[in-house]
Amino acid sequence: MRCAPSARAALVLCAATAGLLSGWPSHSAPIGLEACGREGVRIRSYLDFCALASKDEYLERWTGGEWGGWTQKVTKVFTSQQTQLKAQNSRIEQLFLKVAQQQRHLEKQHLKIQNLQSQVGLLAPMDRGNGVAKPTRRKRLPKMAQLVSLAHNASRLHRLPRDCQELFEEGERQSGLFQIQPQGSPPFLVNCKMTSDGGWTVIQRRQDGSVDFNRPWEAYKTGFGDPQGEFWLGLEKVHRITGDRGSRLAVHLQDWDGNAESLQFPFHLGGEDTAYSLQLTAPVASKLGAVTVTPKGLSLPFSTWDQDHDLRRDKNCAKSLSGGWWFGTCSHSNLNGQYFRSIPRQRQQRKKGIFWKTWRGRYYPLQATTMLIQPTVAAAAS
Repeated sequence: MRCAPSARAALVLCAATAGLLSGWPSHSAPIGLEACGREGVRIRSYLDFCALASKDEYLERWTGGEWGGWTQKVTKVFTSQQTQLKAQNSRIEQLFLKVAQQQRHLEKQHLKIQNLQSQVGLLAPMDRGNGVAKPTRRKRLPKMAQLVSLAHNASRLHRLPRDCQELFEEGERQSGLFQIQPQGSPPFLVNCKMTSDGGWTVIQRRQDGSVDFNRPWEAYKTGFGDPQGEFWLGLEKVHRITGDRGSRLAVHLQDWDGNAESLQFPFHLGGEDTAYSLQLTAPVASKLGAVTVTPKGLSLPFSTWDQDHDLRRDKNCAKSLSGGWWFGTCSHSNLNGQYFRSIPRQRQQRKKGIFWKTWRGRYYPLQATTMLIQPTVAAAAS
């Protein structure tokens, strides 16, 4: 359709075509008139004025019929595509998880292979008679027997130290956490304190009350806490470390005023059949309340609230006080008592705390304690 040169021509065109609007296709009139620019807009307004009935019919057909059906189809297609994309994303995420799991599994297998290869390389028998390393001939063992043999030899060649003193003798001078293996014991982790007179194995530390020490016998036997913080190494571990060797025990004490005290004395720790009795020489034993005489000196058994071995027949010291300890008659010392951040007002409460009677008295709860052990052979060698 060609555009009219003026509004007057548009009026003539309006009168001539008023009867024809109803027969136009539903889209041709808007498209043709929009293409005519400003004059086309004017013509369109005249046509709308002349053919209101045709316009209503036109709008009804456009919005209610063809356009509505088209939007519904587009909405359905869009919804379907969104659903498919979500499903695909879910499948992709599952694949990524499986790939990551397989990668971790492969890395573990690779480390195992490397470990076995290094052990085989170290343990392969060599013929050095002519100065040239040659593998010796041997019968092929069954697969399982080979692995057992490798493990046995590897443990013999790479034996762990018995305690921190042995680690010191091997050249270690840095304090920290190390793995040791006393005779007849599986390996375990200890905190080593390296000093000028050798390596000390830390067996107890109190410093902030972060660990509950009011525990039963089994806990004191096996140990609890964090070796880098508050902890109790365990009676069985201490017994394995000391064995039949002569050892010395160091006790470091600190009060709330910044004062410190250090004690050292020889000792021997019996096994569970003796209630892990602390065997002491006479001067030290009297300070700790030991009265039972054994072939190795005075003996002080260990007690907890569920296994009472103290020397008081009328009282369970662990229940009356707190924690597990070599209580004696309840009143000499208890470094595993309740931790108080301030001194309680009541005397009955104060005696449940951490105390060492011969230093600050029974009713003064200490701020920090550390217990360490070392074989007495180290003292003679230093």
